[in-house]
Amino acid sequence: MVTIASFIENSKVMLKPDNKRIILRPFIPRSELQITNIISRVMSLTEDAVKNLLKTVMNDFSGRHSNIEPTFFEHYKMVHPHLFTDLQPSKERKLLIGSYFTCEYSFESAALFNPSIVPHPDQSNLPEGTLRFVMSLRAVGEGHISSLTFRTGTIDKNCSVILDAPGKHTISAKHVENSFYDKLCFRKKLTEMGIENDFSVCVLDSLKDEFTFLELLYNLKEVTCNNSRVKSSTDKFTNDKILWLALSNYETQLPASNVLSDLVIFPTSPAEQNGIEDTRLVLFTDDEGRKTYYGTYTAYDGKVVLPQLLETKDFNHFKMITLNGKAVENKGMALFPRKINGKYAMISRQDNENLFLMYSDNIHFWHETHLIMKPTYEWEFVQIGNCGSPIETDAGWIVLTHGIGPVRRYCISAVLLDKQDPSRVIGRLKEPLIMPDETEMAGYVPNVVYTCGALIHNEKLILPYAMSDNITTVAVIDLKKLLIELKTTK
Repeated sequence: MVTIASFIENSKVMLKPDNKRIILRPFIPRSELQITNIISRVMSLTEDAVKNLLKTVMNDFSGRHSNIEPTFFEHYKMVHPHLFTDLQPSKERKLLIGSYFTCEYSFESAALFNPSIVPHPDQSNLPEGTLRFVMSLRAVGEGHISSLTFRTGTIDKNCSVILDAPGKHTISAKHVENSFYDKLCFRKKLTEMGIENDFSVCVLDSLKDEFTFLELLYNLKEVTCNNSRVKSSTDKFTNDKILWLALSNYETQLPASNVLSDLVIFPTSPAEQNGIEDTRLVLFTDDEGRKTYYGTYTAYDGKVVLPQLLETKDFNHFKMITLNGKAVENKGMALFPRKINGKYAMISRQDNENLFLMYSDNIHFWHETHLIMKPTYEWEFVQIGNCGSPIETDAGWIVLTHGIGPVRRYCISAVLLDKQDPSRVIGRLKEPLIMPDETEMAGYVPNVVYTCGALIHNEKLILPYAMSDNITTVAVIDLKKLLIELKTTK
């Protein structure tokens, strides 16, 4: 770490990617013929051969996973429609078939980076002056697919950071079957997408104010099969977009008896099938004092990036929500931890270059933008962006920023925004807080230091950051000295 500030210390934390952390994923060939052929080969085995082969598979892999049998059953159900007989296979044969349509995936084998940090919802049984935290991280494995994973730990009264060791087994978050949708919000999202026509009206009108995914599927089928209405060329397009929206707004949860540090939220929805990237967590407090954890993240489908929102109360049950509106155009959106003058507020980047402030009456929809900052110094001439949600202090809102300079070098810096009017920049560092040194310049993406969020504890700014998109460490910054520097270098 190269820093111009004498008030920054580096902790002893060094979090590296571990290729031994694996999850089970479906392995379904694209060819329906191949699926049928695999099943037929397993069906041709004698029952004794099935039992012996299954025993070998379980001996080889059950010690590596806590959920192997339920997963084999789940993957068997995926290919069950290709079964060519009405006879029910034995339990052992179902498990064996499921094993052939399962693979292991090392989700952080390539990189573990871009951390964000918030207070843990459970602060019980801690020594005085100690804070328990949740850290989110972007993990990258085979195929450059990004998942969301977590670590927990504590920060003691002296601001020493200790990470909890993860468990032996890692597990994917389980989708909540048949979760509910709010019809008014769903209809508004379709309108924002430009999908409002006779077909969508027919589908939604007969649904309840709150409806399930299965009820939506039933209505789609009913409207599609209804011979009394004239089909238009846009019906299939509308049908596909309605399904896309429903599948991109889903709920997922941590399986019982598992701990957060063993959880992986693997990208599965149409919008995020190639990646859940750069989650910026924030503990949000509403006007009534209720607290909710939100995380803005970038969904990537292999071609298009789309800002989305994670919502959770407890880090056990998660909602993944699409964001809509003309201002939802780019990466790097970060939500303020409370409303500003009665509105939700976000820092964003609209144009791959400058920093913007956004306001909205509804957390799902964003239209209003205000340019607040442009690249000024040579180390940020390419672009600037935020490095996490704004942090409230008596002096104003601290916003950690990143700047890109020569040879695409990323640096971390900070600005101070007015507490009542965050569109006013009242302090700005002329130099980066952190620049990559020689030991931090080599990695998955060279020449980068980056973070997705920090927090304040005992007058210190606890700033986890990644080095060259590979290894994560934590910097501890004296808050008073940082504020003095910000206010004197406007």
